[in-house]
Amino acid sequence: MRKYLLLLLLLLPGIGFAQLKITGKVINMTDTKPVPNASVFLNNAQVGNKTADDGTFTLSNVKPGKYDFIISVVGYETYTYSLQVNASNVDLGTITIIPKTFQLNEVKIRPDPNRERYYTIFRRQFLGTSANANDCKILNSDVLDFDYDENTHVLKATSHDFMEIENKALGYRIKYKLTNFNYTSSIQLLYYEGISTFEEMNGSYRQKRKWNRLRQYAYLGSPMHFYRSAIKGTLDSENFIVRRLIRKPNPAYRGGPNNKYLQSLINTPLQRPEFFMFTDKEGLYAIGCTDCLYVMYTKRGQNPSNVIFKPIDMPDNATTIIAFDEPHAFFDSNGIVANPHSIIYEGDWGESRVADLLPVDYEPVK
Repeated sequence: MRKYLLLLLLLLPGIGFAQLKITGKVINMTDTKPVPNASVFLNNAQVGNKTADDGTFTLSNVKPGKYDFIISVVGYETYTYSLQVNASNVDLGTITIIPKTFQLNEVKIRPDPNRERYYTIFRRQFLGTSANANDCKILNSDVLDFDYDENTHVLKATSHDFMEIENKALGYRIKYKLTNFNYTSSIQLLYYEGISTFEEMNGSYRQKRKWNRLRQYAYLGSPMHFYRSAIKGTLDSENFIVRRLIRKPNPAYRGGPNNKYLQSLINTPLQRPEFFMFTDKEGLYAIGCTDCLYVMYTKRGQNPSNVIFKPIDMPDNATTIIAFDEPHAFFDSNGIVANPHSIIYEGDWGESRVADLLPVDYEPVK
């Protein structure tokens, strides 16, 4: 009997996390010829591959969920497709990608005396200031292009190729192509987006144990953890408390980081139906509130350097304020926000950066 029980236990993980495949073929729209050596991957995940000489590809070890499927290759427009993976393999058939049209102009290259200063600001804001950021490096910063507006104090950045990032804290090599980075220093407002792929670093057994522990720590209390818990209806058991924060403009405000709003926190916790909604699209969910959401994770304390509105009688838990710029923020079954312009994070999640970033197909250790 013991042997049969052991066999059942060994089979259970395979049943719980089915590993699926995505296949297809990539061709050139102009001449319908196969496109070899194109990067094919699921955005922000650990799944990726290259196309063969005949343009075919196979992505293996795909977990069910909603993903952005990406094809990127020099000389072609980046191809993006929103993909829902359920309980069976996916055949995308033949995919046509469009060659880029280049307009050759005379280019005068002048060294920018401020580049090093811009890069220092960028690195701090992009990678963050957490303990993980100390073990995180951008290996090819030359792919970055900067633009700074002296009047608005806005630093903008893009990358003309994939940044190669080595995160020795979490054990990932990340390739990240930055499409939009805006940092307004006067009001400490940051927004960035791009496409990326993750690869596990090689390490000893001891290193892998440490990486798994730090990944778990990065996950617990994170936005990914919160949104996944909201979908499952397990916010309470997974140590989240959500309250309503009412904000009004302060008529006496004269600039600076403090006293911009008159704020009051409703003590009664919100129930999930009061801010969480299902949508008519499979694998897509929404949260919204006419005021702000005040999210506390009770298993971790607030970073002392992280200044946020907190009543005196409120416990010192890791706290995030979610302010809405649109009626709803939409997120998928992996816990990734589909319209990031719709919300602003203040507090705990607002300090999280690429050094603490996990792939969308990450699953915490049970």
